[in-house]
Amino acid sequence: MSFTRSHLFIACALAGSLAVSACSKQDDAAKQDTLTANTPATGEASTLSERNAQQRLISTLQDHLKSANINAKITGVQSTEVPNLYWVSLDGMPSVYATSDGKYIIQGDVIRLGNKELVSVGEALQAKENKKLFATLKTQDLIVYPAKNGKAKHVVYVFTDASCPYCHKLHEHLDEINAKGIEVRYIAWPRGDQFMPTMEAIWCSADRKAAFAQAVQGQPVQAAQCKNPVRDQYQLGQKIGVNGTPAIYSVEGEYLGGYLTPEELDTRLNK
Repeated sequence: MSFTRSHLFIACALAGSLAVSACSKQDDAAKQDTLTANTPATGEASTLSERNAQQRLISTLQDHLKSANINAKITGVQSTEVPNLYWVSLDGMPSVYATSDGKYIIQGDVIRLGNKELVSVGEALQAKENKKLFATLKTQDLIVYPAKNGKAKHVVYVFTDASCPYCHKLHEHLDEINAKGIEVRYIAWPRGDQFMPTMEAIWCSADRKAAFAQAVQGQPVQAAQCKNPVRDQYQLGQKIGVNGTPAIYSVEGEYLGGYLTPEELDTRLNK
């Protein structure tokens, strides 16, 4: 399990250009609305106290970010299992933790101790966000490699870059992965501005699979410019904390890892 998150919050907030990152990247569900008021006589749970706390946090935190010249729009706030610590979703950037007074943010992860295994407090919350974002993707905007021998047992989303050696290695095993009943959906995630033209050319090609395979072999890909989703997909990856390729996620939004062998991927999906 990896507990690393993006450490480029301020850089992402102040710059819109693509940042170069390394090729490969690396349980209890968090409680929601833990500050809810007592159940009223009507039997309907009142969440007024928690909502007020969240609104105060959003207002205070937004002001503090503005004062620090950080252009980050808060899109959501959720309480966590840690007292007075909230999970804050930001538009176009990875989520962060914030204290209830809005004075402090935490860009790393928070780990729960006490059991044999370490537990990430934010993992379930991030996965929930990821699942919603993946559900908005259209298959026609991706490169899809269907499972073989009938209906897929699992579906995975893979942020990929045709220039990435570990992506090449994963691509070489696609047939084996598909044979295990796993459908693979590629999302474009160029690791820097210099890789954007090739990824856009692939996505503008009449046969994206053939174009991707051509790029993997080191051959140039040429295609007429078109309206394509590559930059939007890159921004999606930034929002959920992708910092290298390949980055593999389950359809439930769980981060499974970077490069995985077909056997490793199958094992993680079947846990």
